[in-house]
Amino acid sequence: MSKPSASPLPVQRADELRQRIDQANYRYHVLDDPEITDAEYDALMRELEALETAHPQLATPDSPTRRVGARAHGGFAEVRHALPMLSLSNAFEQEGNNDRERYRDIAEFERRIEQTLGRSNPVFSVEPKLDGLAISLRYENGVFVKGATRGDGETGEDVTANLRTVRAIPLRLRGDDWPRVLEVRGEVIMLRKDFEAFNAYARQHDEKTLANPRNGAAGSLRQLDPAITAKRKLSFYAYAVGVVEGRELPPTHSSTLKTLRDWGFPVSPEVDVAKGFDGLIAYFKRIGAKRDSLPYDIDGVVYKLDDYAGQREMGFVARAPRWAIAHKFPAQEQSTTVDAIEIQIGRTGAATPVARLAPVQVAGVTVTNATLHNADQVARLDVRVGDTVIVRRAGDVIPEVVRVILERRPEKTKPWHMPTHCPVCGSALVREEGEAAWRCSGGLICAAQRKEALIHFASRRAMDIEGIGERFVDALVDFGYVHTPADLYGLTLDHFLEMKQRADERDGTTPETVKAGKIATKWAENLVEAIDASKKTTLARFLYALGIVHIGESTAKTLASWLGSLKWVRSAPAAILRELPDIGGEVAGSIDAFFKQEGNRAVVDALLKAGMAIGDEAAPSPRLHQKLSFAVLLEDAGINGVGRRNAELLATHFPTAGKLRSSGSAHWITAGLSQNAAINLEDYLADDARFKVLHEAEAAMNHLLAAAPQEDVSADALPLSGQTAVLTGTLASMGRDEAKEKLEALGAKVAGSVSKKTSFVVAGEAAGSKLDKAQELGVDVWDEQRLLDLFKKHGA
Repeated sequence: MSKPSASPLPVQRADELRQRIDQANYRYHVLDDPEITDAEYDALMRELEALETAHPQLATPDSPTRRVGARAHGGFAEVRHALPMLSLSNAFEQEGNNDRERYRDIAEFERRIEQTLGRSNPVFSVEPKLDGLAISLRYENGVFVKGATRGDGETGEDVTANLRTVRAIPLRLRGDDWPRVLEVRGEVIMLRKDFEAFNAYARQHDEKTLANPRNGAAGSLRQLDPAITAKRKLSFYAYAVGVVEGRELPPTHSSTLKTLRDWGFPVSPEVDVAKGFDGLIAYFKRIGAKRDSLPYDIDGVVYKLDDYAGQREMGFVARAPRWAIAHKFPAQEQSTTVDAIEIQIGRTGAATPVARLAPVQVAGVTVTNATLHNADQVARLDVRVGDTVIVRRAGDVIPEVVRVILERRPEKTKPWHMPTHCPVCGSALVREEGEAAWRCSGGLICAAQRKEALIHFASRRAMDIEGIGERFVDALVDFGYVHTPADLYGLTLDHFLEMKQRADERDGTTPETVKAGKIATKWAENLVEAIDASKKTTLARFLYALGIVHIGESTAKTLASWLGSLKWVRSAPAAILRELPDIGGEVAGSIDAFFKQEGNRAVVDALLKAGMAIGDEAAPSPRLHQKLSFAVLLEDAGINGVGRRNAELLATHFPTAGKLRSSGSAHWITAGLSQNAAINLEDYLADDARFKVLHEAEAAMNHLLAAAPQEDVSADALPLSGQTAVLTGTLASMGRDEAKEKLEALGAKVAGSVSKKTSFVVAGEAAGSKLDKAQELGVDVWDEQRLLDLFKKHGA
């Protein structure tokens, strides 16, 4: 029998882990070709941290675990640059009839180099001008030892600890042919996706947002606590070298950048070489065309004479090199004034405040409108009509207001508040609990949502009206044939033929056969037949087709399975709906608000009047008798101190909302309620609006239970009665709590650990030790599909 191979020594394993992590960083940040997942990367880091904690002598200064260091006290120390970090002269586009007139600064720059060096069409290294924070990195014997900001060019700030948190910056150089001392200059930036993710999180948690990616990079790098910097995803690109000792670099800038890349530094993939004026302008236009699709912000391009001998000969003027220049794009931020704040209703009903602005040129485009995202963002920025604001336009992002210039605010301006009704259809604007977004509740009647509602209604998984796609919906709405989904069922063959003729005339696409008097009708006949066939449907399809916010196919099936008919779905209040599996408070509120909106009810009635036949309607599920009770409603009312035990206690002594309210706190305390809980309950029931919600939920529950058959739903009658299930791993289709609830509804007991008594284990993605235990004990293992098949079979 062969001996098992020995585990590597801690020192060997630590070295292996550091190499693997460095390689992962190199492939991700330099090659843009990651070889491991984020989860695998994190696992390697955790293992290395554990090793270094257990064996402190293994920790090295360049270890990836040392990326987050100690907090800086009292600010950052000054660093004097061994070689100044000089600024570049700027060139901008000007008026002119041709490139040499429009870009005359560049023409003069290139002509001066030609004359000084006696060359025609000199070669330049060209690169995007990154919009971030310039820094200098010092390496000694291949190890990162110090990093500083550009500062005034002569002196910067020591931000070494923060720079260590930037994964794109190598802590140890690759290979072994680097100089003894190497100073690398580059730009710390925040990628657009990381900027948007940061601001989305900040808005969600009512925190301060970043004005733009550049401010995000600069502000993050100057945090006194490196742990804060580490939480903000920063990136880095190298673009030059400073002090170099102990090795000769290649003779050109472009080849030096390639060498830096080999040593582990990210270099912009847009770096290139160009010859002469025509080459420079061609590059400028090419990058300008790509600007919006780049993953980072740029504010221009940089041209550098490629060979270092020529650079030395050209020299410097004042504080700028004569061999390099920055060719700037139009600014992406400008100031203007807010003329009005209006609400824009999107295709799905989202209500977005939009600032109407005095026209201003931003990034070469005249901007008159800018998004304010949501009401919370307006409040955070405190934007008011009449304010002077900073407007930003970058990438494909719609122009947005990023800051108010408070010192220019006119007197007597008033804070802005979200209106109560939709400006398009007049329906109520509603805000979901815990959400920033407001929505128009008139989903089926709002003109702003009309096309989206119709496309969804006719889609394959909804009413499945073949042939009614986006193109037809556009024409039906634009020419006024359809205003709501119910109007589809009044369309005739003549309507479709007339619509097609009008669309062809408008678009100038009338076929020659039609001009000759030959009109095809089969397509229109097929549409009429498809619309008529869609009248026969199921409750789940019909509910899904209505396009209620948050109602997908699964939730529609849950509603159909538990409530049985449209009558009960449209009359059930949110307090009842949220007791059903798969439906939380947000979803329940959305359904409740939809059916309370008068226009939506009218469209549903019109659909039924048009002959909609829901063929699978039935009585409410008998399982509701196990799901609903006055105690359940009381527990979920959100009264502090009234949890499950106290709710059941109160329901036993005071079985209705009316009796509970009329009894008073003395009787509640006598029944066993604590004094504090009694005070909270008294406050809740004294509020007429909240009592009304509880009372109406109780009435709806009683009607539902009266209609639900009293079938045997004891544990012995359920399909999983007597069985014990265990969940492990991540399920793609639902959360573990939801799966547990559905299994319990089918009679199973859901346990937290695997034993010989376990009936089956449901193994999702990344299942752990519970799966291993099940396989060891021979317990039946289900995949997610088998679980879903079970739920589908039994309507769970």
